[in-house]
Amino acid sequence: MRIALLEDDRDQANIIEVWLNDAGHHPYIYNVGSQIVGALSTESFDVIMLDWEVPDMSGLEVLRWVRENLDWACPVIFITQRDQESDVVAALEAGADDYMSKPVNRAEMLARISAIHRRNNPPQEDESVLEISPYIIDLKKRSIVCKGEEIDLTQKEYELALFILRNVGRVLSRGYLLERVWGKNPEINTRTVDTHVSRLRRKLALNKENGWKLTSVYQHGYRLEPDTD
Repeated sequence: MRIALLEDDRDQANIIEVWLNDAGHHPYIYNVGSQIVGALSTESFDVIMLDWEVPDMSGLEVLRWVRENLDWACPVIFITQRDQESDVVAALEAGADDYMSKPVNRAEMLARISAIHRRNNPPQEDESVLEISPYIIDLKKRSIVCKGEEIDLTQKEYELALFILRNVGRVLSRGYLLERVWGKNPEINTRTVDTHVSRLRRKLALNKENGWKLTSVYQHGYRLEPDTD
């Protein structure tokens, strides 16, 4: 998973970064509130982890910004020394999904991250076929059919199409797509994402006739949503 961590204690941030890397995740570390808000404005993450007492903006202020400004339900976990019942209640009422008190235990932290991701990404009932009208995706054959006709897609186009179709309504940044679909560092080059998205618009006919639109989100990425105009 792609994980954003807000933590101003360098030693603590380094430890958590190592734990996340060792578990196969991709952590991005931010030291002040405004820094992570800037990143969240242009990038996409699977989980956000927040310390409470940080410079500039508190973790609680960042959480409130996330819930007021982001258009996807990205899970948020608090990791903080503040363990009073009133603090826990305040964070949960502001939109936090989980709350951990420091010092953090490695195994518990990783288990909570996995659990919260499963809750927000339930498995498909049928793992062989995914139907998002008018598209039928055969996961075993790795093919997509639209209105009875199979669409001619390269392997990477299929993988990108599947990922986008499984994330309807969610803003997906170019860096996030490059990491999740291509398995590459998003700092390399994101223009290849734009090229593939342009091809998918045409090949999948993501238009009003088929009831979908794949729009570009300024300074962020793309969002697939129903065309209800």
